[in-house]
Amino acid sequence: MKAPTKRRRAPPGPLDYTRRAWMRFVLLAVFVFLYAPLAALIAFSFNDSKRNIVWRGFTTKYYEKAAANEVLVEAFVNSLLIAFFTAAVATVLGAAAAWLLWRYRFPFKWVCEGAVALPIVIPEICMGVAMLVFFSRIGWPDDLPWPLNLSRIGIAHVSFAFPFVAFVVRARLASFNRELEEAARDLGAGPWAALRDTVIPHMRPGFMAGALLAFILSLDDFVITFFTSGPDTITFPVKVYSMVRFSVTPEVNAASTVLVAVTAAATALAVGLRNRQFREGFL
Repeated sequence: MKAPTKRRRAPPGPLDYTRRAWMRFVLLAVFVFLYAPLAALIAFSFNDSKRNIVWRGFTTKYYEKAAANEVLVEAFVNSLLIAFFTAAVATVLGAAAAWLLWRYRFPFKWVCEGAVALPIVIPEICMGVAMLVFFSRIGWPDDLPWPLNLSRIGIAHVSFAFPFVAFVVRARLASFNRELEEAARDLGAGPWAALRDTVIPHMRPGFMAGALLAFILSLDDFVITFFTSGPDTITFPVKVYSMVRFSVTPEVNAASTVLVAVTAAATALAVGLRNRQFREGFL
């Protein structure tokens, strides 16, 4: 028998070059639309002028002023502390919810799935008002010592972030081979040992991606934080907003650039873990 001959691709014609040119132009336009404001923000954070719209030269003194601003540094520390707390608690709750919804069948399961997804689909301002009414109704104290005075914001952020973790982990569980758990049970492993040795290692990339996603959501959140923060608590986004209300100065740009840098680093790490998760799923 003759070996099947491979078909040669026809050389690209004028229509193909035109199509590629348009695709590149659209892609470039999208990137400019998305990232040009951020690039301007970062560039003018080094502007040696109090008037933010006029370029006077390069300087880093506004980063030094932002670092010397004790209130701004305190707000940044508060945001990091809340973000780490949110990431830890939301990962545990989200992973537990994902595993229960994936593992068991029970009546009105679709109602539970909808309830888990509710904080994602409702407007964030409604979530903030609901949290404000809830804490006011139960009489949550406002004069707690640091860091307990951040507990209201932390609880609100966990309520908002854990559904994102649940969906990420459940997406990871969708590729799990249930026969591995059944084989572990046949070899004498108990329910907990089978879960620990087969299911949890498969869920681990979802844990990490979900935790980083919860961290980013908490660090960048403004609306829910604005409604749940007490008189003596302030976070980095709220502080930046209060600075912008007076004027947009290079110091505001420097503080915003720091937040963008932290968020971009966490996002890059989350994307890297997500890509690793996909690679492991295909191996």
